[in-house]
Amino acid sequence: MYHILICDDEQDIVNALKIYLSSPDLVLHEANNGQQALEVLEKNDIQLVLLDIMMPVLDGISAMVRIRQQSNVPIILLTAKSEDTDKILGLNTGADDYITKPFNPVEVLARVRSQLRRYTQLGGRTEPTAPEPDVFQLGGVCLDDRAKAVTLDGDPVSLTPTEFEILKLLIANPGRVYSPDEIYRQVWKKEPFDIDNTVAVHIRHLREKVEITPSEPRHLKVVWGRGYKME
Repeated sequence: MYHILICDDEQDIVNALKIYLSSPDLVLHEANNGQQALEVLEKNDIQLVLLDIMMPVLDGISAMVRIRQQSNVPIILLTAKSEDTDKILGLNTGADDYITKPFNPVEVLARVRSQLRRYTQLGGRTEPTAPEPDVFQLGGVCLDDRAKAVTLDGDPVSLTPTEFEILKLLIANPGRVYSPDEIYRQVWKKEPFDIDNTVAVHIRHLREKVEITPSEPRHLKVVWGRGYKME
C-alpha cells in the first residue's frame, strides 16, 4: 500500500488526480498549499508527492526545499506549459519529474508508478524480487546498490531516487557515453517526449553532489553533442 500526497490549490485538479490515481494499492492524501503539504508529510508515511508550483501561503518550490531537508521522497511537479523556468528551477531544487497541465491520465499514472518503483528499489519499501546487490567504485565515488548508498571519498552523499538511478547507470558502465534520450529511457522507463532539459538538470544537480569541484569534474563528464559518461 502506497500513500500519495496530491497538493494543488485548485480543488478541481485535486479531484481529477484522485480519479486518475484511484487504485486499491494507493491511499490518496490532499493539500491545497505548501504549508498544508508539510503538515500532511509530518503526520503520514508518504511515498510520493504530486506538488503544484504556484500556490498561496507557501508555494511548491519553497515547500519542496523544506521537504528535501529531511526526505528523499519522490516529488513530481504539476506545471503549466508556460512555466518552463519553474520546471528547471524545480528539477534543480530536488524534483524527480514533472507533469504538464492539462494532464493525460495515462501519463499521470505511468509517471507515478515509475517513481514508486524507483522509490521501492531504493529501500522505501521491501520487495521480495529485489535485485542482487552490487558495489560500483570509480575514483572517490562509491555506489552500494545493496545499501542504496553513495559515498564521496568515504563521506555519505544524499541523492534523490532519480539521481541515484542516473549515477548507477553511468558508474556501472564507465567510459560509455549515454545520450540524454538513452538516459531518459533507462531511468524513467519510457520514451523521451517533450523532456526539455530534464536530464541535463539532473546531471548538473548530481555533479554538485558527487564532484569535489563541480565546475571541473573528475568523473561525471559531458561529451559535447553526444551525452554524458563516467570516467
